[in-house]
Amino acid sequence: MLEYTFSYADLEFLLLVLVRVSCFVFVAPFFSMSNTPRSVRIGLSLCLTVLLYQVVPRRDLSYDTLLAYSIMIMKEAVTGFMIGFAANLCSTVVTFAGQIADMEMGLSMASMLDPTTRENSTITGVYYNYMVLLMLMISGMHRYLLKALAETYILIPVNGIVLEGDSLLAAITGFMSDYIIIGFRICLPIFAVMIILNAVLGVLAKVSPQLNMFAVGIQMKVLVGISILFLSTAMLPGAADFIYSQMKKTIVTFVEAMM
Repeated sequence: MLEYTFSYADLEFLLLVLVRVSCFVFVAPFFSMSNTPRSVRIGLSLCLTVLLYQVVPRRDLSYDTLLAYSIMIMKEAVTGFMIGFAANLCSTVVTFAGQIADMEMGLSMASMLDPTTRENSTITGVYYNYMVLLMLMISGMHRYLLKALAETYILIPVNGIVLEGDSLLAAITGFMSDYIIIGFRICLPIFAVMIILNAVLGVLAKVSPQLNMFAVGIQMKVLVGISILFLSTAMLPGAADFIYSQMKKTIVTFVEAMM
């Protein structure tokens, strides 16, 4: 006969693990897509919690009041949220790059609802977002995120978070300085071609004043921009690798700031 005991202390520890895992799943890219049913995300959180519960280092959770245990829950929620937020910051770069590209092509007014975030985004931003998410699944980056979450229990034990404000602020500031650089590197082909096209249209406007360069320029920008977007598709895997390397770096920096 199989006998298995499960005490209240084990249940309290299990709930703390569940809080960190669920906060990570509901914030991290790919796992937190809005078109994914909440029941699926809840089930994934429970499955990961059961698996991690068997290997997570145990600590003596000594507390006297309900408020103390609530503080532990808040610490675990902040830990899971910060790890997922560090990964999600890098995935927003592609939306920024798409907005710059559509602004140059004249498609910034043609916004649409992105089903992954349920926010209005430009056409190119949605295209970049889906391509990067597709490459995330192909390259196995989602497995890296789960592995990183599991390893945080070694570096940051349960109820062991220590927030260092200066290190965390330096990590966020350092990423924001790279945020614009990464976004411009993704949309650089379209941006460069649009500058050349604007210079050509300016010369033609001076040479042939009778031509309506405003009407001609709008059509040419759209056609040339879509053509460059199609031709630069082969560059997206390299851009995705660069984003993923920055994602790993940001996650490590955030974890170090919470140790």
